[in-house]
Amino acid sequence: MNKLPLPVAEPRETDSAGRENLMQLIQLRWLAVAGQLATILLTHFVFHITLPLAPMLTVLVGLVILNLVSLPLVRRGGSIRNGALFGALLLDVAALSAQLYFSGGATNPFVSLFLLQVVLGSVLLDRWSSWALVLATSVAFAILTLFYRPITLPVSFHTDLFSLHIQGMWVCFALVAVLLVMFVTRINSNLRAQDAHLAAIRRQAIEEDHIVRIGMLASGAAHELGTPLASISVLLGDWRNIDAVRSDPELLRDVVDMQAEVQRCKAIVTNILLSSGDARGEQSAATTVRILFDRMVTDWAEARGFSDLHYEDAFGPDVPIASDLVLQQAVFNLLDNAAEVSPDHILVTLSREAEGLCLTVRDRGPGFLPAQLAALGKPYNSSKAEPGRGMGLFLVGNVARKLGGSLDARNVRRGTGAQVRLRLPLDAIRLENEDAGQAAAADRRG
Repeated sequence: MNKLPLPVAEPRETDSAGRENLMQLIQLRWLAVAGQLATILLTHFVFHITLPLAPMLTVLVGLVILNLVSLPLVRRGGSIRNGALFGALLLDVAALSAQLYFSGGATNPFVSLFLLQVVLGSVLLDRWSSWALVLATSVAFAILTLFYRPITLPVSFHTDLFSLHIQGMWVCFALVAVLLVMFVTRINSNLRAQDAHLAAIRRQAIEEDHIVRIGMLASGAAHELGTPLASISVLLGDWRNIDAVRSDPELLRDVVDMQAEVQRCKAIVTNILLSSGDARGEQSAATTVRILFDRMVTDWAEARGFSDLHYEDAFGPDVPIASDLVLQQAVFNLLDNAAEVSPDHILVTLSREAEGLCLTVRDRGPGFLPAQLAALGKPYNSSKAEPGRGMGLFLVGNVARKLGGSLDARNVRRGTGAQVRLRLPLDAIRLENEDAGQAAAADRRG
């Protein structure tokens, strides 16, 4: 059977950054293909400057094929490493070199586009590959000064070659400037998103460290409380057998009530120790979604003496799952929070959403403040001043996050209650190789 999963490591930021960077290159390559196609057609058919159309258009087709091959790599969600980006930029350099070879070589003002490749490499690649790209573009530039097909101007062309070169340099400058601004802006946006994600991970680590400290404190307190509770239980048992107590019905009832409360305290201490791993207990029990949540809601209402709880089971076909004290404590925290602000009515609904379950708790309290909703799931996020307030939803949110679920809250109407929804994927608590009937039978035997 499955136990509640341990937290898994976050995907490496380099994977996401690699995919984003490759997508940037793909988008820039589409712009390059469109720009080169427009320039070739304009030069050949409008200015009547003869260009070798067949090989130059073949290079553009190659760039289109490269983009079509690269797109599935991004959409597949795999890891894009430095080598893939370096190879893509080298192919871009080769394509640009081929186009320049067929259109005047180093005398072509668009030779400055090599600088765009160098800038892209310095931003996207590791240090060694950035310098390798600088070497590749420098060698390509040097070769194009020696080997190229010169451009032959038509006799009717009235502009001299130098003026044409200056105009081309201006167009090239404007093109490089626009592309760099577009690219660097997108890169900065990606970096800010990564910084925000890293900050969220650091904040989560701090919160989890806080939970560990709370768990250690609770475990220590549970150990310390075990001995006095056991002593009180023995003393109450002795009192119950005293003739003076047995002959007084009211006094005997008080002793019985005290014994019940002591047993409840001992059960709470045992659960704390089991959850922290300090005491050995039974493994997660086999049960089903509907049986488990029906039992948890019933147990909570009986333990708290809450008579105005309304439970609606809209889950549908049952699913075998593994129960766990941590999940039970999360549900109890939700109900405790609702009972504090709405002692006269709580509505609990169990429903199914796709491949997950949803537990909705609705109360008739004053609702959440806007600041509380904005900071939902953070420790000490409460409108009450007492120490320890606001930890309930924080712990519930942490359990939901560990199971791959979510926790959200909203106000139903101003001053008429709030609604908190706990969503959990069934795969996180589903049993393997056991059907619902076997799980239900095991739960009843337990």
